Amino acid sequence: MTPDNPLGLPLVISMGDACGIGPEIIARQWQREAVPDAVIVADVAVMRRAVAVIGGGLAVAELSGPEDLGRVPPRCLPVWQPEGLPARLLDAPVGQVDARAGAAAARCIEAAVGLIQAGRARALVTAPIHKEALHAAGSPFPGHTEMLQALAGGVPVRMMLANEELRTVLVTIHCSLRDAIERVTRESVLQTLRITGAALRHMGIQAPRIAVAGLNPHAGEGGLFGDEEIHHIAPAIAQARAEGWAATGPYAPDTVFMRARRGEFDVVVAMTHDHGLIPVKYLGVEQGVNVTLGLPFVRTSPDHGTAFDIAGRGIADPSSLAAALAMARQLACVPSHRASREG
Repeated sequence: MTPDNPLGLPLVISMGDACGIGPEIIARQWQREAVPDAVIVADVAVMRRAVAVIGGGLAVAELSGPEDLGRVPPRCLPVWQPEGLPARLLDAPVGQVDARAGAAAARCIEAAVGLIQAGRARALVTAPIHKEALHAAGSPFPGHTEMLQALAGGVPVRMMLANEELRTVLVTIHCSLRDAIERVTRESVLQTLRITGAALRHMGIQAPRIAVAGLNPHAGEGGLFGDEEIHHIAPAIAQARAEGWAATGPYAPDTVFMRARRGEFDVVVAMTHDHGLIPVKYLGVEQGVNVTLGLPFVRTSPDHGTAFDIAGRGIADPSSLAAALAMARQLACVPSHRASREG
C-alpha cells in the first residue's frame, strides 16, 4: 500500500483489439518502464506475440488473478486471461477487422470491470478497440463509453478528452451528425454541465470555469444560422448557473477552444463528437487521455485508435497509454471514487 493507493489494489489494463496496436503499446510501455501497480487483462498468446513484435526482452507471467501481482518477477508482463475468450485468437489477421478480436476485446473489458466491481482492482485503463470489430462480434455497443455505461448500470456518462493544454467534454458521442443535432436538448446539455462540473471538482478544481460551445456557426448568430442555442443551449447554461456552476456561453465553436487553451476556461463543453475532439487531437494524441465521466469507477484510455495501418510493425508509441495510466492513478486517489468502491 502507498499514499496514492491506500487500498493496495492494482490498476487493470484491457488489451483492446488484438489486431490493432493495443497489445503492442502495452508491451512497449513495460519495455520502456515497468508498471508495477497494473495487471493486464488479455489473451496470453496475443501478449506474447506483442512482445515478439517489439523485439522481445520481456516474459509473460500468467496470473490466476490480480492478487498474484506481487509475485511477478522483473521484466515480466503480468497477464490475467479471463474465461470466455475466443479460441485461436492468433488466427485473426493483424491490421484487419475480425469478429474474434472484437469479441475478445469486449470480454476483456467486461472482465476488467468485474474485477473493479468485486473490489479486486482500483481503476481501469482501456487499450483501443475497433468499433467495426465490436459490431462484427455482435456487440450492441458502438464503443467503450456505451459499454461501460451499461456495465455500470446505465448511469449517465460523458466523454472527456484532455491533455496538458485543453479539456473538452461532449454532449453527444457516437452517433450520426443528424442524430447528434436531435440529441442536443436543454436536458442533455444541462446534464453534461452537471457531470462536467462535478468531475472537475473531484479533480481538484473547486470552481471550474465551463465554456459551452454552440452547435451552429457563430453560435447561431442570434438565430440566423440555427436556433438550438436559443431554445436549448442558452437555457441549459442559465439553469446550470442558477445551480452554482460557472458555465458561460454559448460561444462560437471555431474560437472557444483557443480561448480555453490560453487559460480563460478550465474545460469546453462541445455539442458533437468532432466539434470537441478535433481541437484536442490536433494538439497531438501522444499525451491525450480519454476519461469517462460519471462512472462509479475510474476509466481512462489513450487518445488514439487501433491504428491498423501500423499494427504488427513494432513502431506504435505508448506515450498516450502512459498518460492514461498516470491520469488513472491520479483520479483513483479521489475520495469519492474510493468511497464508491468501499461501499
